[in-house]
Amino acid sequence: MKVHDLITSTDELRAICDRFATADFVAVDTEFMRESTYWPLLCLVQISDGKEAAAIDPLAEGIDLKPLLDLLTENEDVLKVFHAGGQDVEIIYNLTGKTPHPIFDTQIAMMAISQSEQIGYSNLVESWLGTAIDKGARFTDWSRRPLTERQLEYAIGDVTYLSKIFPKMLKKLVKTGRGAWLNQEMERLADPSNYATDPGTLWRRVRASGRNPQMLGRLKALAAWRENEAQDKDIPRGRIMRDETLADLASHPPKKQADLAKVRGLSNGWKDNDIGKRLMKVLDNAEPLPGDEMPERKRGAPLGKEGALVADLLKLLLKIRAREIDVAARLIARSDDMEQLAAGVRKDLPMLEGWRFEEFGRDALDLVEGKLGFGVENGRLKIARIGEDPIAPVPENQEA
Repeated sequence: MKVHDLITSTDELRAICDRFATADFVAVDTEFMRESTYWPLLCLVQISDGKEAAAIDPLAEGIDLKPLLDLLTENEDVLKVFHAGGQDVEIIYNLTGKTPHPIFDTQIAMMAISQSEQIGYSNLVESWLGTAIDKGARFTDWSRRPLTERQLEYAIGDVTYLSKIFPKMLKKLVKTGRGAWLNQEMERLADPSNYATDPGTLWRRVRASGRNPQMLGRLKALAAWRENEAQDKDIPRGRIMRDETLADLASHPPKKQADLAKVRGLSNGWKDNDIGKRLMKVLDNAEPLPGDEMPERKRGAPLGKEGALVADLLKLLLKIRAREIDVAARLIARSDDMEQLAAGVRKDLPMLEGWRFEEFGRDALDLVEGKLGFGVENGRLKIARIGEDPIAPVPENQEA
């Protein structure tokens, strides 16, 4: 594979992107810094089609990334391959308002052909290529120039290895017939709505007890205000205020700015500084949360002790089924969905649709309806449909 020198000009970038535009796929990775900023700083982009590979310097003076961004977001003929690509996709979305498409994520794909829940890149490379990766350059300062040879070698390896692994993985997916299982997961990864930040909805991510409309209205207003402050200052939202403090202020709003000095998580300066004044104004103007925005009550009856036991049995069944078909349990069903099933919910559960129903959902329904049971024989866990004989054993090496 031909590895180019670091690309630092628009002409060089356009030339290689023109060649990649006719490839079947490109493997993509990024290096960025975001520890002290709100917006991630893109420091390097690596790309390979399996025949040639290059690292691109977004910080190079005068470089225009448009040829690369067009390739990633406008060319529907080239598959974009990432590993654990959520943050990479987020960066591209921040730059363009669009996401790469079509897209393939090898971490997600591994869940369909193994029991790996979130396999790391180094483990992926070792398992598929038998190569150990030197991780020494992983946590270096990617914004500092010039980049070292060690940094560039590490970075370019991320896509040269990925471009070798992807065709092998694709063959196995075709052989198992599970490629279609991943379509929904890949489309979810590429959904722009996952990366659009709406300050007016961020309050839903803050853990706060109670359903009081006044309190939730204050929480919504505070969360939006914090997000805008963080964006304006380009610092992480936690540097403005932690979630715990946000929830505390929403539940117990201070009557005057001087009281902010008594709030845990805020410095004494908030009692008379400008940001404290803006905070008090937000609290004063906050309106009760409208009824149509109130969080939904948990579906189904409360689990209770018996329901919790049923949910535990469903999780045991999931573990067994995942081992039987060699698929990551997380790809089949989520814990909260199984709790919903145990609580009596039968609609809008992914496990009761499509391939998930065939592989797990049907048996899950039988279990909660008393048609499926567990037993132990000679120290081995066995599964049986109630009234059927004999009990079907868990396959060899599949003990839960």
